[in-house]
Amino acid sequence: MKSLPIEIRARKNQPLGMPPARFLRDYWQKGPLLIRGAFPEFQPPLSPDDLAGLACMDGALARIILRGDGKAKSLDSGSRPRRVRNDDKKNGATAKRDWKVLNGPFDDATFAKLPESRWTLLVQDVDKWDADTAALLDCFRFIPSWRVDDVMISYATDGGGVGAHVDQYDVFLLQGLGQRRWSIDTRPNPPTTFRENVELKLLERFSPTRTWILEPGDMLYLPPGVPHDGVAVGECTTFSIGMRAPAAGELLFDFAAHLAETLPESQRFADPDLQPARDPGEIDDAALRRARRALGPVATALDDEAFADWFGTFVTRYRVAQVAVPRKRHIDRATLAERLSHASLEHDPGSRLAWRRHGRGARLYVAGNVFDAPVAWAKALAAGPRRIDGSRLAQLPEATSGFALIAALIDAGHVTLRRR
Repeated sequence: MKSLPIEIRARKNQPLGMPPARFLRDYWQKGPLLIRGAFPEFQPPLSPDDLAGLACMDGALARIILRGDGKAKSLDSGSRPRRVRNDDKKNGATAKRDWKVLNGPFDDATFAKLPESRWTLLVQDVDKWDADTAALLDCFRFIPSWRVDDVMISYATDGGGVGAHVDQYDVFLLQGLGQRRWSIDTRPNPPTTFRENVELKLLERFSPTRTWILEPGDMLYLPPGVPHDGVAVGECTTFSIGMRAPAAGELLFDFAAHLAETLPESQRFADPDLQPARDPGEIDDAALRRARRALGPVATALDDEAFADWFGTFVTRYRVAQVAVPRKRHIDRATLAERLSHASLEHDPGSRLAWRRHGRGARLYVAGNVFDAPVAWAKALAAGPRRIDGSRLAQLPEATSGFALIAALIDAGHVTLRRR
């Protein structure tokens, strides 16, 4: 069987270098792919200065990582690097001094103390703060919108990076300014043991099989589990479009909490057949059977509809850092239809939307909330983009239900009516 290429060049109107269906069939969660010129003449929507300013704002998820020999001007309380003994090197004891992580938000003084090279600024959820960055996600609409996590932007000085690591989610690494050297290990079952003496999850061993230098507009796709390391060649920025991949434990934890809320107060551990205890401290087999009977089968305790509602609320609530703020005064329902025709609707950055068919209608899920909706309205709202032409919505069928839905979303703060 002919092996698939690992490096291709993008085609006109095909940033992936192929139709999305072929990419999903051949590469998605199967193998890495470097796409040269995926975004030709790419102009990053945020400059390094803009990114630094965002990293100083309250609520921003930002980190600075100093790598290797970067010597900051006393970034912590007067500590200074000490001489490293040979036995320290053998034991890997230099790792905590070689790698340093600072958590934001930051201030100008922090940036002033940074060395000239070998450090990286990482800001997550930039798409929630900047509409131009969010617009990049339009190029990934072949993937369900609720599957997308965020756009993280990194700015790195020469030699900067976060070290060799492995991610458990799909990621598209789009090169912004400058160049970055990416190395990956494409071997089956590569070693993924982490180093024990560093606060980052760095690989203990990393033996790359492929190395490239990415230019602006080049994009590297990595499925889960591929060891990789990116090092800045001069100053550079990288846009990481990450996909949401909740661990089975996260799914189970949330599902169990949801299930517990649906159980009646009267459904309890019961032992009407209790016999005198041979050992009062023992949990015997009979007690375990009673506990199982009280809980029931976890996954089958909900019917299909209830399970679907749980999943919809989970995927639209998962890892959302911002919460919509309800309006102090409800919007005037009587004039909403007229106002909508001459305005646009803008989604709150922290409110994710998804929908599914429900009988003849639909269920719309917004930031963990459930709304009954006409199919056309639910589909239009969840499809995006972040700003929707109100006149297009006003022409949809089942207008009465649709306007009631829009009013409820506006009152809850999930969408805002903007005049054009």
